[in-house]
Amino acid sequence: MPKCHNYFVILIYLHLFLLSFLGRAQESTPTLAPLISYIEQLEREHNVKFSFIDADVRSIKITIPTTKTLEGILTDLEAQTGLSITKLNDRYYTIVKNPLVDLCGFVVENFENNTIPSATVEVLGTKTNVITDANGQFHLTDVPRNANIVIKHIGFKTIFLSAEEFSQTDPCRKIPLTTIYQELKEVVVYQFLTTGINKEQDASITINTGKFGILPGLIEPDVLQTIQALPGIKSVDETVSDINVRGGTNDQNLILWDGIKMYQSGHFFGLISAFNPYLTEKVTLIKNGTSVEYGDGVSSVINIQTENKVRKTFVGGAGFNLLSGDVYGNVPLSNNVSFQFSGRRSTTDFIKTPTYDRFFEKAFQDSEVTENNNVEDNSDLTREEDFYFYDITGKLLYDINEKQKVRLSFIHINNNLNYNETTDTDHRQSLLKQNNLSFGGSLQSNWTQRFSSHLNLYYTRYNLDAQNIVSEAQQLFQNNQVLEKALKLNTNYKLNSTLNWSNGYQLNETGITNRTLVTQPAFRSNIKGVILTHSLFSELGFKSPNSKWFARGGIRLNYIKNLKTFATFDDLILEPRLNLNYAITQDLKIEVLGEFKSQTTNQIIDLEQNFLGIEKRRWILSDDQTLPITKSKQASLGINYERNSLYVGLEGFYKKVEGISTATQGFQNKDQFRGEIGSYDVSGVEFLINKNMNTYSTWLSYTYNLNNYYFDDLVPHKFPNNLDIRHTFTFAGTYTYKKFRVGLGANYRTGKPYTQPQEGDNPIDNTTFPSRINYADPNSSRLSDYLRADASFIYSFKIGNRTKASFGASVLNILNKKNILNTYYRLNDQNEIETIKRGSLGVTPNVSFRMNF
Repeated sequence: MPKCHNYFVILIYLHLFLLSFLGRAQESTPTLAPLISYIEQLEREHNVKFSFIDADVRSIKITIPTTKTLEGILTDLEAQTGLSITKLNDRYYTIVKNPLVDLCGFVVENFENNTIPSATVEVLGTKTNVITDANGQFHLTDVPRNANIVIKHIGFKTIFLSAEEFSQTDPCRKIPLTTIYQELKEVVVYQFLTTGINKEQDASITINTGKFGILPGLIEPDVLQTIQALPGIKSVDETVSDINVRGGTNDQNLILWDGIKMYQSGHFFGLISAFNPYLTEKVTLIKNGTSVEYGDGVSSVINIQTENKVRKTFVGGAGFNLLSGDVYGNVPLSNNVSFQFSGRRSTTDFIKTPTYDRFFEKAFQDSEVTENNNVEDNSDLTREEDFYFYDITGKLLYDINEKQKVRLSFIHINNNLNYNETTDTDHRQSLLKQNNLSFGGSLQSNWTQRFSSHLNLYYTRYNLDAQNIVSEAQQLFQNNQVLEKALKLNTNYKLNSTLNWSNGYQLNETGITNRTLVTQPAFRSNIKGVILTHSLFSELGFKSPNSKWFARGGIRLNYIKNLKTFATFDDLILEPRLNLNYAITQDLKIEVLGEFKSQTTNQIIDLEQNFLGIEKRRWILSDDQTLPITKSKQASLGINYERNSLYVGLEGFYKKVEGISTATQGFQNKDQFRGEIGSYDVSGVEFLINKNMNTYSTWLSYTYNLNNYYFDDLVPHKFPNNLDIRHTFTFAGTYTYKKFRVGLGANYRTGKPYTQPQEGDNPIDNTTFPSRINYADPNSSRLSDYLRADASFIYSFKIGNRTKASFGASVLNILNKKNILNTYYRLNDQNEIETIKRGSLGVTPNVSFRMNF
């Protein structure tokens, strides 16, 4: 019994202790009472009356004040509620809402309640905004009671509150923000050759110059040189302004710079790209399966886009090589405005370097003539040249708000040449001025999360002035001018998470003038044409949720009207396009591409002897008589495999191009002056295998092309295309070690076709005036195979905290292989056949130094 009694006593004490603890716990939690009920209680206890609006106080709850005096109670209530209580006399009081309130809060993330510093807290409709401190706290004073508050931070959903929502019982409210969880779409991209070159899911190739690594022979990320490292793309004459994509001529490439069509793309007669790579953000190359938003370019699209983001800090750079010096910069003007600029100027008119000598020899090698297998003695030949080039670009970027952005761009490209050749008996002078001036503007608008639009306008002017003075009496003047104005509107609507619908309209007005004046024999010509093109296009894009399927298909409708007074015509052309990509497995993907395209601008290739070997091309318009609209059809099937940094790609294609002329193909045979209309078709296979690791990349590419002309009015009707290069191989590799980058590679291809004079006793036809060469069948002979090896080296280092520098060196044709790029024939003043062999670049060194800050 005593023992049980002890237990009973312990239980009683424990029960009393718990009651006491609960009582203290309840006392520590303040009791909230409705304000309106407490006001009624005050009226009874202190014999007073309060006047107020029910809606102002009905929802407010308070902690009962502990003070006993009415004055102290009212002061406490004002502090708790933010209400203003005014005494009218000893009995009557008014209670009203204060129009201005003070706010305080802690911004936290809603998962673990961690505070969020540097969140923006803004009072909408005013200029009042603050940033939360290191503890996530903020204070706002004198905020209108009816104001709305917005709180935002990167990575969190923006929240909107009214000033009245802030709890008055908590002196500093805790405000949780929800983390944004965004499911990123899988991007199927193959990176090959070097960093910055990617194959996208739609089969296009993108080049990011800012991430560009190194390629053999290149010490700068030259846009048009870089794409020639890809299968199916080459230049048979080693230039950047004559790029042949799948057997097409250069004028069949649509080159865009910030949405502006460019009619000039090179310096130094095409040996150097005219586009500054250091403000170029991305270059997109499309060989097939083109989106319907692009017109022209029956062989390819090369879309060059400069940096498109408003920068908050200044970036820039400068450098030089053995041909030119350049500078560029991106200058922030305000939080939403910045300006980009670049400029490059050659040193060729006051410094002669080994690089300049090699380039000049290649451009002016028409003086190296063999006559009846006897070498002409040119020991008395002297030459004087004054040659320089420059290019300038600028871009203004203005973000009106988060949904609308304006961009204004301009580019000016210029080449000038004054070349003189003098012998004891002769003097010749060639003058050549070539420039391109373009202005463009765009407005990008994101109207809703689903609907956006892009408006683009531009004006471009290309001008070529050439003069060839053989003697005072015999002179030739030529002018070629292109004026183009364009408007393009693209709209994009996301039907759902997998389906996208794009529509648009494009208007182009292109005018081209060709003037020719010959003093002896007297001849004058002035031909001008204007074409107006209206285009409507619509396209659907589909991407499956698991990214196994990508599909894009659409139609472009072109209404083309030639406004030429004596040869007016119009045409309606329908162009379907298709792009399909399917992932058979995670590593193996197949693509099917097809397109119809057309273009109304082409280039006449003047004979090289007109300007002592300085080739020049003149733009002309289709007129439905001497030159129809050029149209193409293309289909391709490809398969791509990538695993463990190994990429293997195989693609077969067929392309047919109609509406070509012997004048636009550069014929150098009996048919070069006839201007016959025909077509060509090319079928081929492109293969690439590339092993790309962190420190090295090595690749082998092979291209097979079978390219034939078809001309009904020529004999024979079918013969090899001037660009029929059957086999092309490239083997190259790059290696990166810390700050060193090295590239070494070799290019091999079979020789291009050319036409020889007929063998026998009558190679010259003297029955005509002037006499003409009797040629064998067109392109029945082939040049010797082509082989060139290149190397490059770049070393990067820092100068200070913000300045980076690099030194580079390259050698083109390090084996000094004497490649023949073209062979053609002509009659001299003695009515004898001359053989002109145009050779490739010899050993061509170059060095560069750059600083970026």
